Formats: sequence, C-alpha cells, structure tokens
Amino acid sequence: MACTADSDPNMAGGADPEPEPGRVVEALELLLRPSSDRDSAAEAAQEPTLCSETLRKNAAALEERLSRAAGWASLSSLRAAVLSCNPALAAGAAGAEPGWAAACGLLVLLLCLKERLAALAAAPAAAAAPGAPPPPAADTLSAGQTRAVQRALRAAVGLGLLPHLPPGLGPCPGPPSPPPGPRGARLLAATAALAELARLPALGAPLLARHLRLLLAGLCVLGHGPAALCQGISEAERARCREALQDILDRVYQPLAVQELLVLQGPPKQSAPCPQAGLGPAPAWLRRLCGRLLSERLLRPNGVQAVVRGVLEGTGGGAGAEAAALDWRKCDAVAKILASCPQQCLSLEDYYRQVCPQILDLLHIQDKVAARQFQRVATTTVLTMAREHPQLAERHLLQPLLSPLLRCSEAAELAVEDLAAGTMLVPEAELGSCVEDVLKVYVVGNDSSSLLLGSLQSVLGVVFSLYSFAKQNVSYLRSLCQEILLWFLEKAERERSLAVLEGLAGLGSTVPTLHPRCRVCAGSEGGAAIAVEDTISDEDEALYQKISSEQCHVQSLVELLSHCQKSGLTGDFFIHCLKELTQVAAEDEVAPNPTVEPGGNLLELEQDQTRQERKLLVLQLVAALCESVSDTVFTDIVQVQEFVAAVLQRACVSPARGPGAAAEAQTLAMAMGLVAALLGGAVQLQSSDFSVLKRLVPLLEELSHTYPEPLTQELALDLRIAICTHGACAPGAVGAAADSVLGRKPGMGVQSPAGIPSGAPSPGGSRAPLQHRHSSPSARGEKSTEQSTGHEPSATDPTPAPCAKSPAPAGLQELLVSAYDPQPPARAAALRHLASLVTQRDPEALRLQEKLLQVFLENVQHEDAFVYLSAIQGVALLSSEYPERILPILLARYECPGQGTEDAVATVTRMKLGEVLMRVTRALGDMVFQHREPLIRAFLRGARDPDGALRASSLSNLGELCQHLGFQLGSIVQEVTCCVTAIAQTDPKAEVRRAAVHVVVLLLRGLSEKVTEVLRDVLLDLYRLLKHVVTAERDGATVLHAQLALEELDTVMRRVLFPPQTLEKKIVVLP
Repeated sequence: MACTADSDPNMAGGADPEPEPGRVVEALELLLRPSSDRDSAAEAAQEPTLCSETLRKNAAALEERLSRAAGWASLSSLRAAVLSCNPALAAGAAGAEPGWAAACGLLVLLLCLKERLAALAAAPAAAAAPGAPPPPAADTLSAGQTRAVQRALRAAVGLGLLPHLPPGLGPCPGPPSPPPGPRGARLLAATAALAELARLPALGAPLLARHLRLLLAGLCVLGHGPAALCQGISEAERARCREALQDILDRVYQPLAVQELLVLQGPPKQSAPCPQAGLGPAPAWLRRLCGRLLSERLLRPNGVQAVVRGVLEGTGGGAGAEAAALDWRKCDAVAKILASCPQQCLSLEDYYRQVCPQILDLLHIQDKVAARQFQRVATTTVLTMAREHPQLAERHLLQPLLSPLLRCSEAAELAVEDLAAGTMLVPEAELGSCVEDVLKVYVVGNDSSSLLLGSLQSVLGVVFSLYSFAKQNVSYLRSLCQEILLWFLEKAERERSLAVLEGLAGLGSTVPTLHPRCRVCAGSEGGAAIAVEDTISDEDEALYQKISSEQCHVQSLVELLSHCQKSGLTGDFFIHCLKELTQVAAEDEVAPNPTVEPGGNLLELEQDQTRQERKLLVLQLVAALCESVSDTVFTDIVQVQEFVAAVLQRACVSPARGPGAAAEAQTLAMAMGLVAALLGGAVQLQSSDFSVLKRLVPLLEELSHTYPEPLTQELALDLRIAICTHGACAPGAVGAAADSVLGRKPGMGVQSPAGIPSGAPSPGGSRAPLQHRHSSPSARGEKSTEQSTGHEPSATDPTPAPCAKSPAPAGLQELLVSAYDPQPPARAAALRHLASLVTQRDPEALRLQEKLLQVFLENVQHEDAFVYLSAIQGVALLSSEYPERILPILLARYECPGQGTEDAVATVTRMKLGEVLMRVTRALGDMVFQHREPLIRAFLRGARDPDGALRASSLSNLGELCQHLGFQLGSIVQEVTCCVTAIAQTDPKAEVRRAAVHVVVLLLRGLSEKVTEVLRDVLLDLYRLLKHVVTAERDGATVLHAQLALEELDTVMRRVLFPPQTLEKKIVVLP
C-alpha cells in the first residue's frame, strides 16, 4: 500500500521542527479555496464548486507558499518525504491534468496530516492538573479543522477515486473517463492512499462514514476485478488490495459494511436496473464477490445480527422505525437469506450449527424499536428452516429453544442422585425467556406444521404445570402459557387435541408431564422457577400432595376448556370423558375385585388400584366440567347425538341399580328428553340431522329390550319410531317428554320454530344453546305459576315471547298473579319482569301503577333476599318515574310501617324502605332538592328510634342524602349537626355512634371546597365533635371514621387557605 514518511531513510525532518496539524489543515484549505470572481456565489454554499483554472491557481499558490513563506519549511520537508514514498502521487501532482493533480495534492497533504496525528497520538499524554478535567487527546482536531478535513476527503474521493472507477461502479453520466492504461494506476494510487488514511481513527472515522462504498468499490476492482480493469498492476499489489479490503471490512461497523455491500451488489439480476446512490448496474463479477463477502459477514461471530441490522437499520427511529417494523416483506426477505446456506460453507450441518444460536438470540433484543423487526425475522427464519430442513431445524433450533422445558420434563433422564433437594434446575429468567420465545415462534409465527406441533407437544405438560401454578398464584406467565396451550389445541387435529387434553388430565401418556422430582416455585420477579424437591417419606403427606395436585390440574384444565367452547372442543372432550366413564363402568362389571377374591395377587391388586384411580379421576373431571362449563358446551347436532349416545351406551352396559340408581336414571331421562325436544319442535331438523340421529336407533332399540324400567323402554321405542319416520309418526310419550324438557304447558301444541333454539339440555340439566341457530320461547316461570295458583289457561292463551315489547293485559295479569307465587324464583322473576315494564314505560303497567306499588311493597316484606331485592328495585324504578305520587306513600310507611306487625318485622321493613328511598335519591339526582325536607325529617325521626339497627340505618341514609344535596342543605344543616353531635356523644350502641360520625365524613366529602360556606356556623362544633371522638371513643371503627373526617377537613382547609398557584396570561384589548 502507500508508503509513509516514517519509512523514508532520507527524511529531512530532523533539522526542522515537525509541522503542526493546523499548518497541514491550512494547506488543505488553501488548495480548496474558491476563486474570488467565478466561485464567489458558490462560496456561501455548503459545498463550493471548483473549476480547473481555480484548482491550477490554488496548486501554484500552495507551491509558492511552501517554498517562500516563513513557518512552512517543516511542512514542505514532510510533503517531500511523502512524495518520495508515493511516486504515483508525485507524478500526478506534477502532471498537467488539473483534476488528477489536485487529487494527488490533497492525498499527499492528508498523508502528511496522518503522519503528524499518528506521531502526536504515540507521544505520552500530559498529566491533567488537580481538579481539572482531563485534556483532549493529542490527535484531536477542532471543529473547524474537522470540517476542512471532511471537505478535503470529499474532494480527494471525488477527483481521485470516483472518475477512475470502471462503468457500473462509477457515476453513470459524467465527463469522459481516462483511457484504461492510466485508469488502473491512478485508481491504485488513490485507493492505496485512502486505505492508508483509514488506518488512523482520527481520519478513518470521517472517511469510512461517508465514503466507505466508493473505497470498497475501488478495492474490489483492484483486488478481485477482471484483468482488463487492472492493467499495469502487479499480482503483489492486487494481493495487498485484497488484504486491505478484508481489513476494512473487519474493522468497520458490521451493519454498515453489510449495507454498503448490498448497495454495491445492486438489485437482483431479473430486476430492472435501478442505480442507487449514483452507482450504475453492478457487473456479474461484482455481484458474485459481494455475495461472497456478505456470506463471510454472516458467518462471523454475531454475523446474523449484523446482517439483520444492516438490512433493517437506517430508519432513524420514530415513525420511520415504526413503518419499518410493519414492513414485513423486508423482514421476510432477510429471513429467506438467513435460511439459505452460502456456497462457501463446508456443509449445511456446519451452517446450521453456526447460525442457529445467533437466530435464537434475535428473540432477545432489548431495543424496543428494533425488537419487533428482529423477532419477526427470527420467527420467519425458524419457520422457513423448519419447512426446508426439518431434521436440522429440530436439532439446532427447536430443541435448544425448548431445552429449559425439556430439561424438567418427565421424559428427561435426570441424574437424581447427583441433584440435591432445592437445586434450581431452571432459573426464573431462563424459564421466563423460554416461555416468551415459544410464544413468539409458535403462536406469533402461527405455522401449524407437523414438526412444530410435535415439538411443542413434547413440552405441553410442563407448560400446563406452569399454567396451573400461575393460576393459583400471581405470575405473568399465566397469559403466556394459556395462549400457547390454546394455540396448540386450536391448530392441532381434533383427535390429537383430545389426546393431549386426556394426557393433561392424567388419563393418558401422550404428553410428558413435569418430572416427579421437580416442582414449580415462585420467582422474585413475578415469574416462576423449577427446582428439585426431596422425596416425601410420609405416605399421608404424599397422598395429600398428589390429590391436591390432581384437583388443581383438573380445575386448570376446566378453566382452559372454558375458552374453547366456540370451536366445539369442549363439547367433544366432554363426550370423550363420558365415553371413558362408560368404559370404566363396563370394566367394573367384568373385572373381578382382587381384594374380595382370595386368589388375587399383588399385580392384580396394583392393576385394580390403577383402575380405581382412573375411575375417580374421570368422575372428578366429568363433575368439574358439568359445574364449570357454560350451557354452550354443545355447538351442533352431531355433538348432541354423541352426548346422548354416550349416555345410552352407559345405560345399556350397566342399567341403573344400587346407591346411584336415581342419579343414573335422571341422567338417562334427561338425555332421552333432549332427543324428544329435538324431535318435538325445538329444532328445525333437516334431512342431514335425521341421518345423524339415526345413529341412536340401535342403542334405543337395545334399551327398549334390556332396560328394567317399563316407561323408559316405552320412551326408547317411541323415540326410535320418531327418528326412523323423520318425525312423521311421533307417539304421545315423545311429545310429553319434549314438553317436560322445553317447559311447555300441556296442550299448548308445538310452535313453528324458525331454526334451532338457543336451548338444549346441558349435562347439568339446564338448557345448552346450540350456536348459529335461533331459539324458541320458553315458559318455565308460567309453568310454576300454574302449579302454585291453580290457574289453568285456555288452549288459546298466547305464550309471552321474550322479544315482545309489552305483554297483553292478560299477560300483565298473569305476572301480577306470579308475583305471589310461593316459589321464590318464580316470584322474583315476575317482579323483575314487572320492573322492566316500568322501565320501558309500558302503558298498561303505568295505568296500574298503584296496583304495582302495592305488589312491590308487599313483596318487600318477603324474607327471601332475591325476592325483596327485586321488589326494592321495582319500587325504586316506579318512584323515580312518579316521585310526587309515590314518595309521600313511601315516607309515610317509613315513619309508620303499619299496625299489627311485630317490632322486629317492622324494623326490617323500615330498613328496606330506607334502601328504596336512597335508590330513589340517587335516581333523582339534583331533583331531590324538591323533596329535601320530608326526606331529612323522616331520617331524623328514624335516628331516634328505640332499635339500634334502625338508628344506624337512618343515619347512614341521612349521610348519603347530605352528600347528594351538598350546598343545597341550607338552614337545615343546624338540625343535622345537632342530631349527629348528640348521638355521637350519648348513644349506647357503638354502631350507631359509628354511623353518626360517618355522616360527618359524607357531609364533608359532598361539600368539598364549599365546606367553609355551607357549614361556617357549625364547622367549629363539628371539629370539636371529631376531636372528642378521637380522644374519648372506645370503639376503634368509630375512631377511624373520625380520623377520616379530620383528614377530609384538613385537606379541604388546606385547599382553602393555600390555594394552588396558577399562572395565567391575560390579554386585554385596549379601546
């Protein structure tokens, strides 16, 4: 490469002092000085243009100053030494071509600056004064000098390097290029000098940051270009250029090197030529060379990240970075590059072994702006490799990705004797990172290939254990594990999903679970860790731990299945469990009991114990599913048929007898009633539905011959006939069973349904909606009314439809009768229906408002909470609609509950009426001011009642009323204050005193900053009362209420006395 002055034995710098860097920079500025006439307009611009005449004059001025000016002798000596080491630059500087001469002169001066800066950097640094900041490095340039150097570098590259690049690398348009002979020599001289400058950090940083692409292009031409482009260049010089190219690529910021190589490589060959950054289409040899160099960058340590950053960086953050994160095409293109093995790699196995760990590291990028891009690239790369080379991807990507979970799996071979109890097998950070990576690759990637599903299935047991642990504790892993499990259950085939659920429930071995010696423990950062636990020696404790673990797993599985009901997986698994229960029952009928038979051996005892444990687990799972899943467990006719088939099969295998005969018979009746409901008009059945139901015909026929109960036999026979005739012949037993299930009245007849109803009996006996089908009306409440009151409607009575806006008068009368039903559910349902009519302002209901009020008030006295709360809601709604009429009646009843009632019942009724009054107060809002005095008077009288509970209730209502009134209290605040003060100081009941102090708290909160205005006459009395309660009260809750009131008062007074400072700007318009 270029020779430096340090290697010149004839250097004359020993006599003269070395020039300062500032002198060299001054020479550079002199050489690039614009002319005073032609270039004066461009001098103010950022980059003045220089013509040939100006360059020639500047070079002559520099030579004159070097030879005659004082203080320039040292620079002249150093320049002569550099010229002697670089004959090509010396010849160019003395040549007649202005551009090349100026470029050579600039490069010589830059080499002189490089020598001086290197010498200053090698000298020992001066010690800093005590207390002073450290001085800058000796080779540091000032801001002005740095700008001058950058301008000189731009001029040197533009005049010395760019014109001599061959077509395809230099600018497309421009002046005619020199002949091929001098082009190679000049390119070598300029490139060698620039490469030498790049070795010094002070000059290499600005050079490589702005001109790396052109420098790489020159080195590629000289070191690897065709021989026609390198005439007059020896093989040794070309080898030095290749070494310089590798040195620069190794030292520069790797993403920048990748970016520049990609630009040099140009667009793909099939793409239309699109010059980038002034460069023309790249020739074939350069595309191949850049591809090889990019592959070398990729195979270096951290090369994957460098390639990804090089392709995806450059957005500058902000909105640009967000847009780049959404540019999935670019991310996918990078992923395809990473998934392809370079040609110079020894083998595909070596490439995967070297690159795959770096790909997994992309999932852990902490930069929030680039994390989405890197994660998408990593996920797409993993999925692409898994499709192209499954075995290698599983060995080098998926297994390392899942290794923390596989390490603690049941299938892992743990050296138990080498692991002490308490050993942390998987730390919290590693486990959390692994779960997040699985979510990113599998769930976000969303590729349901057999390889990915199979690899994920091997760790689902551990993931489910983590989910179960997180469900019982507080951990951020719960949602992550839930998404992973739900994704697998959704993407896998139905049979595979059912097998996995069976394994998670402990009924199968298709899913390796957590190792018996491992346990999940809480982490310190909100995650979880897996540690080795000691074997429990106590059998009772071990049994308790096993049962608790199974119960927790069953609850977690049911919780997981509650999210799968729309897909039908929950219904299929429920039917699968019923079939399993039938199989267990059949085994119990056939298998002998070794504990009873004298010939039973230990193996049979163990098999029987395993069978019993499996039976208990199935029963527990079925019971949990019946209790927890909603009534949408069945989503179509096929699932209903499979459910009924499972029940019928169990009835055929083991007819109901023994202690559980009643439950078995009820389950069978419910299943057969479900079929009868489908045939009786609950569902608009199609021909395809009948073909599904015909699968039940053999079971119904067998049941009609083998079941011991005659009515069940008859119903089974009738159902078989109805199914075979597609409902054309439906005996009476079918209609009766359908009426029983659907809740229709006898003799109503079958309504004409528009589709499948939202109801079909669920395993628990309720109606389970069949999705994507319509529902027919049900009349359970009317049925209970008829049974209790003996009211028998005629055959023409209409059934109230749920979608009707208002029932007919006969329907309203029926609701009023149902409001006195002895069964609390029917009574409460009627009351809530009446309340909804008031809300809808039904004309018939509003016409009978007095009757409705009487019904509600009578039901307020009911002892059932569901009933009297429904009545309270109805009274409140009616009072809020007509407060002028209803409120006086309520207040009169609140003050005098009625004659002939016991004191306890009267007190409870008055407290319920107080709740009604408070609901009306909330509903009225600001309009409650019109009824202020009667309400306060009623509550004050209630505060003087002999019963302590009523006094406390009245005070509570009084406090809430005062809070709603706020500044509208007026002069009546004196009465309230006197009452509260007397009760807080003298009442014998602690809860009453507590309520009195609470009135003060609510009063202060309601008034807020208006306390000093509304309570200015009684504020001092209230303050003294609160201080008295804090110091003298024995009840802790009362003291707490007083302290809360004092804090509220203190906050208010601080805001009044010390208002917050607000900065305001007022603009006054003068007339």
